[in-house]
Amino acid sequence: MVAMLVISFRSSASMLPAYGLAVVGTMIITTLMQYVVVFRIWRSPLWQGGTGFVLFIAVDLIFLASGLTKLMEGAWFPIMVGLIIFTLLSTWAAGRKIMRERLEEGSIPLSVFIASTARSIHRVRGTSVFLSASASAIPPALLHNLKHNQVLHQRVILLTVQVEDVPQVEETERASVSDEGHGFYRVILHYGFMEQVDIPHDLAAIAVFGTPFDMMTTSFFLGRQKLIASKVKPGMALWRERLFAWMSTSSESAMEFFKLPSNRVVELGSQLQI
Repeated sequence: MVAMLVISFRSSASMLPAYGLAVVGTMIITTLMQYVVVFRIWRSPLWQGGTGFVLFIAVDLIFLASGLTKLMEGAWFPIMVGLIIFTLLSTWAAGRKIMRERLEEGSIPLSVFIASTARSIHRVRGTSVFLSASASAIPPALLHNLKHNQVLHQRVILLTVQVEDVPQVEETERASVSDEGHGFYRVILHYGFMEQVDIPHDLAAIAVFGTPFDMMTTSFFLGRQKLIASKVKPGMALWRERLFAWMSTSSESAMEFFKLPSNRVVELGSQLQI
């Protein structure tokens, strides 16, 4: 892509307008993010932080106005690249939100599930871990497993991974566990946004399940949805739904991201309209 860019502009001098506007754009974004910190995190009063903000943003806007005069001379390129990246990121964020809402439409609370089903279903030895985006409802993978296999393990762990708005989380605050009764446990693992998620390692450090955590008697159940773009349910534009479905197919699998052992993972597929 770099070679294509150089060939398209033909000379480094022709790329100066694009480079200049990219630098100005970075300056504006830096100023805006700086004052997100000042106003939202430091909670400085408006009169205190507003003077500096007006000064810096005024200078940045003067540079921006100067760079836009060369829009058709190459300055259009960083704008186009930025719009493409913004479209991809916003589509991914909106698509993930819609997908979670669709999955939660058919979910039921854990207490209702235990009262109606868990007591009468056949139980087998071992531990099953079901990953769930929701910390309150039953994950779809558990319902699919029960529907097709009609069994539950003696110990069922409903696991939710939460990435916090801090770089790192103390090891003492890594896991929160609640005993839901009848062999069901709700576990939430907390990670900082700069930490690597390692579910087997952190589950092994939890000693409240009654028996030690043994990887050889544990199965991890993951739900894999085949997304279908549809006009039936309100969501995104159809082309964005198709884009999100393609991005979801091309994304890293949950097994790799969570560092789960491949020989202990069971994936249950289903179709989902978005």
